[in-house]
Amino acid sequence: MVAREIAKRTGKETRSCVLGHLQRGGAPTVLDRILATRFGVKAVQLANEGHFGSMVSYQNYQVRQVPIAEAVNRLRLVPPNGEMVQTARDVEISFGD
Repeated sequence: MVAREIAKRTGKETRSCVLGHLQRGGAPTVLDRILATRFGVKAVQLANEGHFGSMVSYQNYQVRQVPIAEAVNRLRLVPPNGEMVQTARDVEISFGD
């Protein structure tokens, strides 16, 4: 409903994201809901302030604004045999291999 209303008022393509779908299963935790609320509030603040071309970021326990160009200006590689990948595999996330 919110995405439709934003699209109607702005004329911009708008998409909604269901947190449980984004997580690829499982009910959201309290922390997930709090973080999603913080992200949503910050996104609305950025839009109200005209900070388009920016995205919401979580850094050092703070929700911040980051220019999209800065966020995507370099590759951030994850070691293929590192803890993050192993943890993902342990909870049955597939990397297509």
